[in-house]
Amino acid sequence: MPEEAVVETWWCRAVAERRLRLGMAVNGGCGFGLTTVGSAFGNVPSMSDVKVVFRKYGGALHWNHAATLLGEDEHGVWVAVPGGTYARKGTGPPVMSKTASIMLFPRDAWWTASFNAPPHKVEIYVDVTTVPEWRDGEVTMVDLDLDVIRMRDGRLILDDEDEFAEHQVSLGYPADVIERAEETAHWLMVAVKEGQGVFGGAHVGWLLQVT
Repeated sequence: MPEEAVVETWWCRAVAERRLRLGMAVNGGCGFGLTTVGSAFGNVPSMSDVKVVFRKYGGALHWNHAATLLGEDEHGVWVAVPGGTYARKGTGPPVMSKTASIMLFPRDAWWTASFNAPPHKVEIYVDVTTVPEWRDGEVTMVDLDLDVIRMRDGRLILDDEDEFAEHQVSLGYPADVIERAEETAHWLMVAVKEGQGVFGGAHVGWLLQVT
């Protein structure tokens, strides 16, 4: 079997298992309707317009908004969210962003990151999520409440621990999801604070494309 087919078969099986465990729908067929570009992972959309969709555990719609695909590198897939973009929390009223930002969706990690342009007071905002999934021009992940935030003045915050504890009960998070979310949050606190990996400035060139 060609290497590309092996990668895609593995990826499809992993996505299907994860979606079933999270109570999300699984559509038939390997690839789940993906249109891809030349990535060995076979899961990056070739279109420039992207819809970013966060859901809560169980599938309820959370924050969602439009974005524009910038490209990909060793860290994952980057999209632009220009100033003036409208986002909705579920089906709630639209909220307009006043400053430009970019978002990073890693290929196999339990987080997504936003990097905001000045003068936004938040420099880096990282959501602990399930691994982002690409399908039909949409990137989707389950928001697991915990957020690691680096303010422009250097302060580091681990946010929404109370919500995470509450949802473990009310939404019935499985033990392995709880453990992975906590491990990810602890790793992010160190990585963001110390500027490790992508948090060491790899976003700057991408952000310059939208500011």
